Amino acid sequence: MSIGRIRSIHRYPVKSMQGETLDASDLGTQGLPGDRAWAVRDEVRGGIRGAKRFPELMGCAARYEQAPPAQGSAPARVTLPGGRELAVDDAALPGLLGDLVGSPVSVWPLVPADQLDHYRRGAPVLEDGEAELRRVFARTADEPLPKLEAFPRELFEFESPPGTYFDAFPLLIMTTTALTELARLAPGHRFELPRFRPNLVVEPAQDGPFPELDWVGRRIAVGSAEVEVTMACPRCAMTTHAVAGLPRDPGIMRSLVKHTGGELGVYARVVSPGRVQRGDSVTLLD
Repeated sequence: MSIGRIRSIHRYPVKSMQGETLDASDLGTQGLPGDRAWAVRDEVRGGIRGAKRFPELMGCAARYEQAPPAQGSAPARVTLPGGRELAVDDAALPGLLGDLVGSPVSVWPLVPADQLDHYRRGAPVLEDGEAELRRVFARTADEPLPKLEAFPRELFEFESPPGTYFDAFPLLIMTTTALTELARLAPGHRFELPRFRPNLVVEPAQDGPFPELDWVGRRIAVGSAEVEVTMACPRCAMTTHAVAGLPRDPGIMRSLVKHTGGELGVYARVVSPGRVQRGDSVTLLD
């Protein structure tokens, strides 16, 4: 059963930086080739970190000049907030990013999954466990925290699944109707794509404001690939930070918690590789 079409495709070469929009892409077991293939490491507290720790990273952008391989890291270009552009492996980049975020950092390609210490979680920003979770997920004291048991167990020890820089799963899928509905429910806030960093945006054929929630636990075909939708995506503080001309807005999370329980979009894993392009049909398989 057709449930919609691909409206847009997005890839983010460096974790937490702005990315690039594609007309088409292969889709493999690690998602879009080159997606989150580089990341910043906190040289004070340790661990691979993104904008949950360093929101200033969202003011940077990254792109590839040539198509990246299906797995691993390829040369990319990073543009800093002031407009300076340099290679992601330029020796000057860690220092410039450190100045930007106010803390020493290094920049890393993907390393093999068996190098577990590289992926292990660093020290928290706040010592109190609940306070740290509320910081990460931008929840106030009277708002419920996400149900952490829904995440893969390895994320309690590692910043990302070892061998990747994904938050949890290789793909994040959103629908156009979800953003339209949130804009209707909270007209004083700008619910726009750069805040939410999806890989695939679907224009659904179904009625309803959040049809993607009906896909959880099911398989769908996107182009010639097949993916399994694993869980709704609990949103974090990144959605509230300034990015791509959008202002910092804590009200984004207040609205998400009120209207969606703090979730938006769905995570997915690729079970059968293929190719996807804008306009491709999205089909429910079971």
